[in-house]
Amino acid sequence: MTLFHAVVLAIVQGLTEFLPISSSAHLWFFPWALHWPDGGLPFDVALHAGTLAAVLLYFLRTWIELVLNGIGIHYPAQASDEQCQTSRRLFWLLVIGTIPGGIVGFFFERFIEETWRNPIPIAAAMIGVALLMAIVESTAGLRRVLEQVTLGDSIVVGMAQALALFPGVSRSGITIVAGLWRKMTRETAARFSFLLSTPLIAGAALKEVPKLITMHRAGGLELPLSTLLIAIGISALVGYAVIGFLLRYLQTRTLKIFIVYRIAFGIVILLLVFLHR
Repeated sequence: MTLFHAVVLAIVQGLTEFLPISSSAHLWFFPWALHWPDGGLPFDVALHAGTLAAVLLYFLRTWIELVLNGIGIHYPAQASDEQCQTSRRLFWLLVIGTIPGGIVGFFFERFIEETWRNPIPIAAAMIGVALLMAIVESTAGLRRVLEQVTLGDSIVVGMAQALALFPGVSRSGITIVAGLWRKMTRETAARFSFLLSTPLIAGAALKEVPKLITMHRAGGLELPLSTLLIAIGISALVGYAVIGFLLRYLQTRTLKIFIVYRIAFGIVILLLVFLHR
């Protein structure tokens, strides 16, 4: 893998990790369609580390408030008791919502990757989730904000996040769909989705870091360390910008552009498979 390949895929990761169009599908598609080499485990870790940095930095103040209030510390000092109680409740709802994805990932991630990382399942997931988006887009009464998230919302969105392990589904896509189904506003559904994704992205990155360190010490890194650092930086910068863009976009607009894109992308994959055969 050249530096050019790494830069392009880092940009793709930063763009697609948080837009509801599936980062796994796009990171699979480019090497598959363009016959690029696979960066392997170190490169995957670098890309996930970049998007983890993006979501942590964007929601740093929010996470500090959530964690401190979640463990019983009144923060910030000028906040009312009601605000701190809301933060405490949201923290534990996020903890509960993370459990389904964590369980499915721990037991089935490798099986899903080996079984479903193929053109037809990915195309089907792209189109299928787009149709779900189209259905929930027509839902009336999308008024509920982040402070109104309930235990039921946390469980439903958390279970939806577990489906994101299937390539082509999209973590943000399926969780936003679940949020809209639960009558959240589009911006609230996206914000809750990003907060809920943070622990799992962190877990996925931290799980592989020891392997990366071992490979580096053994001299088994095929990619230069400088290339990995560049990939981390680019995916972080692009991811940070995309989070802000999507939250602002969904305050006044719908998911229609992403619905059309997902369907078109799925059709392109199917056409390429047909032409290849």
